[in-house]
Amino acid sequence: MFPTKTLKLAELLLADCAAEGLRIVTAESCTGGLISACLCSVPGASSVFDRGFITYSNEAKRDLLGVPGDLMADVGAVSEPVVRMMAEGAVENSNAHMGIAITGIAGPGGGTRMKPIGLVHIAAARERRAILHEEHRFGDIGREEIRMQAVHAALELLLKQVR
Repeated sequence: MFPTKTLKLAELLLADCAAEGLRIVTAESCTGGLISACLCSVPGASSVFDRGFITYSNEAKRDLLGVPGDLMADVGAVSEPVVRMMAEGAVENSNAHMGIAITGIAGPGGGTRMKPIGLVHIAAARERRAILHEEHRFGDIGREEIRMQAVHAALELLLKQVR
């Protein structure tokens, strides 16, 4: 299901986390659980992976992760402030030391000039460290390709929080 390079990255991430005694949580919107699925494709993931939140709706982001509704109304769900709060909320509402959050526009609809199809925000949070954020503009390359590239980018960003 996942490209070999993405599975190898997941294996590396999980091995590094296991060596450091770190547990991971995910908070996913546009990927709908694909990051969690990728991590769980690796044997032994249960020693590192705590849980995953699929927060596709704004209500789920608010109820499960504590993202304020007025923030989403002001800046939109696909934004840096929201994804940072998603990552922070995932760690706070789990037994994990670090978390990855993702929100974006995978298409084929929903894009605008300011927030086009392929726009993805990713944030990685870790206890007692600054939250890392990346904005990706994958372009209108197709829904599944956007989601797969977003999974890979999320794993890369989370690995930066480990090292």
